[in-house]
Amino acid sequence: MRLRALLDTDALGLKLLGGEDELDRTVRGVMTTDLRDPSRYLSGGELVLTGLAWRRNAADSEPFVRLLAQAGVAALGAGEAELGDIPDDLVLACARHRLPLFAVHESVAFATITEHVVRQVSGERAGDLAAVVDRHRRMMTSGPAGGGPDVVLDLLGSDLDLRAWVLSPAGRLIAGSKAAGPALPADVCAKLAAEHLSAARTARRGPHRLTLGTTLYSLFPIRSSGRSATQAARDVRETVLSDWLLAVEADASDWPEERLDLLQGVTQLIAVERDRRDAARTVRRRLAQEVLELVQTGAAPAEIAARLRVAAPVLLPGLGAAPHWQVVVARVEWEGSDIEAGPTAQSLLEEILVDPLATGPEPSDRIAVAHTGDEAIALVPLPAVSAEHDGSEAGILADALLDSVRDPLSAGLDDDGRVTLGVSAAVHSAEGLRGALEEARHARRVAAARPGRVCAAGHQELASHVLLLPFVPDDVRRAFTARLLDPLRDYDRRHRAELIPTLEAFLDCDGSWTRCATRLHLHVNTLRYRVGRIEQLTSRDLSRLEDKLDFFLALRMS
Repeated sequence: MRLRALLDTDALGLKLLGGEDELDRTVRGVMTTDLRDPSRYLSGGELVLTGLAWRRNAADSEPFVRLLAQAGVAALGAGEAELGDIPDDLVLACARHRLPLFAVHESVAFATITEHVVRQVSGERAGDLAAVVDRHRRMMTSGPAGGGPDVVLDLLGSDLDLRAWVLSPAGRLIAGSKAAGPALPADVCAKLAAEHLSAARTARRGPHRLTLGTTLYSLFPIRSSGRSATQAARDVRETVLSDWLLAVEADASDWPEERLDLLQGVTQLIAVERDRRDAARTVRRRLAQEVLELVQTGAAPAEIAARLRVAAPVLLPGLGAAPHWQVVVARVEWEGSDIEAGPTAQSLLEEILVDPLATGPEPSDRIAVAHTGDEAIALVPLPAVSAEHDGSEAGILADALLDSVRDPLSAGLDDDGRVTLGVSAAVHSAEGLRGALEEARHARRVAAARPGRVCAAGHQELASHVLLLPFVPDDVRRAFTARLLDPLRDYDRRHRAELIPTLEAFLDCDGSWTRCATRLHLHVNTLRYRVGRIEQLTSRDLSRLEDKLDFFLALRMS
């Protein structure tokens, strides 16, 4: 479509500030950004929309516009919501580089412009997608909730005969077309997400392909198109753990340019739906932030309880009963970088904490996540049915959470990122929330002391020696275990005496000679001889509790 057609569409609220002679330029797509340098994401012909968050002073306009002009964009649309009138320095910079400049009225959402351009451009390129987009637009506007990603995928299946799914970066199945048949297995989703994240980290040009069994999938990134996108993202690490992906059961390597453009248009439509979901999370995020501030500042339990009573019907619509709560803390860290990872951790928790068995139009309504610094904190309500338990078995378990996200997220973290998670026990009242927050934070620190790119720990581990072991310095740990166990290992190597296995079994049987001998299939006298040799080599006495404890810890740390 032409820029002139955009200007003539009253519903878009565009006002031309410069570039009258360039209105016959062709628009090939839309990009919304507040990056200071978005050139890496531009291919030419885009209408670039910006809220001007990148502009700190008048000197910033010239380099920003120069980069856009060099990338061959069609025009720039600047929103009036942030600064009111568009700054003169931006107008002058666009004039110098012959870049048409539009002012976007504050009442018009960038998503509205994106949807309009995608619909028009796709219609001009391919008649089949025009039908898809037009029908989707009618379905999205026919009710307050819209059609959702499922509708777009259903139209892909019915009109274009494509089986497709939308996945989160952690491998959660968000939507799938009816034509796609049964839901993708969890292991397939995880492998597709891992390939997508790995390709994003290595800057491979998409679409990416992956063959699983006899099925070939093509993967397309879905990047946020609205103002809720992470702002000022300087590199891929700021969004790699939050962007969705579209998986299509097809080989896109031999598709013509028009068909690839068609799928890119579909990803933009899905991105609009993603932005709507993100906007709906605003209330839940605010509730989480308010509760978190009350808890951290030591507010009275009655005040916190009142805020929770407000939050409960928002997070558990229709259930009525006040739930119990769990706290989950996540931290994202990148080596050698000053990236503010809190928003990434927040978005990540909002995805991975969704209960796949939850019912209702939007399962993610059931959590609230705030962030501070590089840390995100989730308040997870447990339905009233959990009150039948004491909290030890109900709710989120750290091991299960880790198993569900470890493989795909590790691919996105590559060699320079880490995600650590801590999970509290369930609490039954406002008085318990402060303790639950500290418990989750302690558990996260235990997870952080472990090796691996993605680690998690739960509250169960905080009542055990396991809490202490990760914080023992490596040099102290090595010296302690060497002093106690190296003499036994040397003896075992020379004589094949199995003193180490004997010691492990003896401690595991609580020092019972009979039970230990039975377990090792030894005569009791043989066992006594081995234990005596252990005591002789180490100058320790296994009848003394403190020596038993030292051996136990040495074996755990070795």
